[in-house]
Amino acid sequence: MRSAVDPLAQPFTLPCGVVLKNRLCKTAMTEGLGDAQLRATPEHERLYAAWGAGGAAINITGNVMVDRFVIERPGNVAIDITHAPSVDEEARARLRAWAEAGTRDGAQLWMQISHAGRQSPRYATRQPVGPSAVTLDLLGSYKTPRALEEHEILDIIQRFGAVAKIAQDCGFTGVQVHGAHGYLISSFLSPVTNRREDRWGGSIENRARLLLECVRAVRAQVGPGFPVSVKLNSDDFRKGGFSHADCLQVVELLNAEGIDLLEISGGTYEQPRLLGVEGRSQDAVQVRSSTRVREAYFLEYAEAIRRVATMPLMVTGGFRTREGMEAALASGALDVLGIARPFCTHPDCARELLRHRIDRLPAFEQKLHLAPRGWASPASPLLLMKMINVLGAQGWYYQQMDRIARGRPVDIERGMLRSFLRYWWDDLGRAIRLRR
Repeated sequence: MRSAVDPLAQPFTLPCGVVLKNRLCKTAMTEGLGDAQLRATPEHERLYAAWGAGGAAINITGNVMVDRFVIERPGNVAIDITHAPSVDEEARARLRAWAEAGTRDGAQLWMQISHAGRQSPRYATRQPVGPSAVTLDLLGSYKTPRALEEHEILDIIQRFGAVAKIAQDCGFTGVQVHGAHGYLISSFLSPVTNRREDRWGGSIENRARLLLECVRAVRAQVGPGFPVSVKLNSDDFRKGGFSHADCLQVVELLNAEGIDLLEISGGTYEQPRLLGVEGRSQDAVQVRSSTRVREAYFLEYAEAIRRVATMPLMVTGGFRTREGMEAALASGALDVLGIARPFCTHPDCARELLRHRIDRLPAFEQKLHLAPRGWASPASPLLLMKMINVLGAQGWYYQQMDRIARGRPVDIERGMLRSFLRYWWDDLGRAIRLRR
């Protein structure tokens, strides 16, 4: 007999006082729906209206960039305080319409604020930047970044704060500082990509300085009653990179910053563990077998983080069954469950789960590959084959998201390879149309 108390449906009060209506969050996925000026569009409204009505307590946007010249992909939304069209009344009206659509059914809508750093592809940037001039080596897809100067780092910190204030003023109900997955803040945390010898590099305290200062700038702008989240890698899973031990130290530093929700993820472009895939084998950190068999990729890491963290935790990556989600909450390792890809095909999946109409979320990613094993599989020894499998699966999900945003039915029969080609074709077209 099912318990009358559904753990997934229980409200949760954040430290700032905001009450989440349940324990489910649609976490960030890049949308690629911005216009040629990198502003929000009616497609954002349509997509987030669907997600807002989909039952999750929180919906977190994809990367909203603080620098329009260093973006994660064409079609990002950018709020660049140095560029008037990014912050004029038209841009703000578009943001307000996005926020209104995403919150009209009582869901929280949090803006994820980000800087792509060295992970801005060749066709999307003139010059990527980072803590140091360390190239992202993925078959020539990325230029060598220019090392940031001190005054530029200080400017980026102020940009994070200013964008958070704009988000608050335009009706978003919270913000998230993106400190994971190899983007700028994450690259400062990693000894592989941060080789600086000044106060922004070296010790973990110095490497974490950019993250801490961005969080402080955001909190100073939005005040104590507004949700501020941080997304952090549990581990980069790369030899010599940001380790789990580093993560635990950063969490201890964040304890004093008044964070309302810490999202735990992992991996970078080189090691895309957030997608359940190993990247380049020569620099991969081996994952324990006990971790590989668990439904949630980073739950074991969250259990250790919980022992040092004083803020609420959310774990993202791999949750697909009610049984797995309820067990994770019962373990005490987390307070909120982060889910992403199932919302691309079933925007109402959280509502269906909460109403007990389903016990399992869709998991199309298990079949999105060129081959289940061998040289053409996601586990191929050939980096090119790994990339095609990873980007093809991503492209398939992005195409489904795009269809919802344009009011079309999803097409789950669409092939992965076709989606891969369409994804790149669309992004290249957006890059050509960018007005800079």
